[in-house]
Amino acid sequence: MRVTLLSAALAASLVNPAVAHDRKTRNFIYVVPDGFGPASQTLARDYLNIINGNGTAARPNSAAIGADSIVIGNVRTQSSDGLITDSAASATAFSSGHKTYNGAIGVDDDVKPLGSILEAAHMSGFKTGLIATSRITHATPGAYAAHVAFRDSENDIANHQIGFTHPLGSVVDLLLGGGRRHYLPKKEGGVRTDDVNLINWAKGKGFKYASDKSDFAEYTKGNGIVPLPFLGLFASSHMDYEMDRNPEKQPSLLEMTQVALKTLGKASSKSKNGYFIMIEASRIDHAAHANDIAAHVHDILMYNEVIAYLKKFVSQNPDTQLISAADHETGGITLIDKYNPAVLAKATQSTEYLEAKFSKYEGSDKAAFLKSTILPAYGLTNASDADVDRYMGIFKKDGVTKMGIAILHDFAESAGINWSTDYHSAVDVVLYGFAVGNALTQMKQQIGRNVNNIELPRYIEKVLGVSLDKTTQALRKNGTDWVGKNPKAAKREAMEAAANHLHGHH
Repeated sequence: MRVTLLSAALAASLVNPAVAHDRKTRNFIYVVPDGFGPASQTLARDYLNIINGNGTAARPNSAAIGADSIVIGNVRTQSSDGLITDSAASATAFSSGHKTYNGAIGVDDDVKPLGSILEAAHMSGFKTGLIATSRITHATPGAYAAHVAFRDSENDIANHQIGFTHPLGSVVDLLLGGGRRHYLPKKEGGVRTDDVNLINWAKGKGFKYASDKSDFAEYTKGNGIVPLPFLGLFASSHMDYEMDRNPEKQPSLLEMTQVALKTLGKASSKSKNGYFIMIEASRIDHAAHANDIAAHVHDILMYNEVIAYLKKFVSQNPDTQLISAADHETGGITLIDKYNPAVLAKATQSTEYLEAKFSKYEGSDKAAFLKSTILPAYGLTNASDADVDRYMGIFKKDGVTKMGIAILHDFAESAGINWSTDYHSAVDVVLYGFAVGNALTQMKQQIGRNVNNIELPRYIEKVLGVSLDKTTQALRKNGTDWVGKNPKAAKREAMEAAANHLHGHH
């Protein structure tokens, strides 16, 4: 049975109108730890405490970390066409306050554009930013400044994000993440088939651009800010997992966040309105799809670092509010008998990195290379010859990815950790929030409970005094053909794409 689509009016009414919002709030920070469930935080907390000498698996003494100190509720995540959402439908709910079908980016069930909270902020004179460790054109960042029928239309998402074909023009002042390939034509190392170089187009419209950490550092040298508008694309596809990241080549999520807040704060300092920014810890989800427990934990720890930094930042900037919630849980993690997260410290690289390394090996003895180099980096330091033979058998029959999954499952099992799926799950996710003084009281009164995901942007709408409905009207003013695709065909393709994404990521 189809889930009933909540109207905008009903969604808005779910936020208690009796509570007057303090318009001293000028800035809003929205953090999405993609694919991050309650068990993931437990795992990261226990791991960090144990490796830092605060207890053991046998004598636990886990202290709170990062996000633990700002829990205010939890969030229901269903899409309009299923109990289990994909990232596109959830991102659209988070950005627009409307349920939609799995695969949809910034459009409703009829494939008509929905105004996002970022676009609404832009229309009211706020500065805006998007940060992701995925491709910036991926589902979550895509839904804040793009409107396409299905999520795989990443070239079109890039067109909208940068203002090339967006009916409102350029609505994002600062974009940082991966995804360079969707801004470049094939002949220049990208995947675009229209020969349009969006990076050059953006430069012509006044954007400054960085392609790596050194470029980024040149702009931030001295005062820690970048000129606006700014585009930073630090990888052709997704940025590296935190455990693989070369700090000389790619900025961390924390570094991007710090620069963004300083930049947007400076740029809006003389305006009555401040800024809105969405920050996605994207690769938590990717690691869960891959069932890579070590990569999952390290990206979660970076997320917690960011939240700890943001809590301090908000404490020092009481005109700013922060909320954070995952779009959904991924992997169905269970922490079971013989659970000991300290084992995860043995892993030094992600399966993404190690599969590529194994595939590039050109020597004569792949089995020996697997045992001496690859397995220890996965964390399996004492693999037997029988184990190696089994893994090589899987490789020869099914390829490197299936071999990697077998290795990852053995490693997770050695730590007492189980993955129940490589899909998303239907579990509620935790809602985190922080503000100062009366603003925090209002936040807890409004959303400090079990909320539907569509309630969060409606809360931000009220706090910032912007209008999602007027933004939707502006997007539809001159028709909706610019969204593209016949609605029926688009929805069919979107549903097929969403089903594929439930099994993994691109």
